[in-house]
Amino acid sequence: MNGDQITNPKFEQTSHSMQKTVRKSKKVDINLLLNNLRAERKKKKFENIILFGLAVTAVVITGIIVSL
Repeated sequence: MNGDQITNPKFEQTSHSMQKTVRKSKKVDINLLLNNLRAERKKKKFENIILFGLAVTAVVITGIIVSL
């Protein structure tokens, strides 16, 4: 377990609900796995867009300050 898993309450809820699903049946539902993968990719893409936006903003602000 990494630090995110310990402190993230959403992970605990997701993990708990997944454990309930696993306990009920021993079969793995591929749709649940694919949905989790899609959600993770969407979150990662959003984080990358935010990081890129912050980097571009920093470059623009630095350029404006230097040009004055």
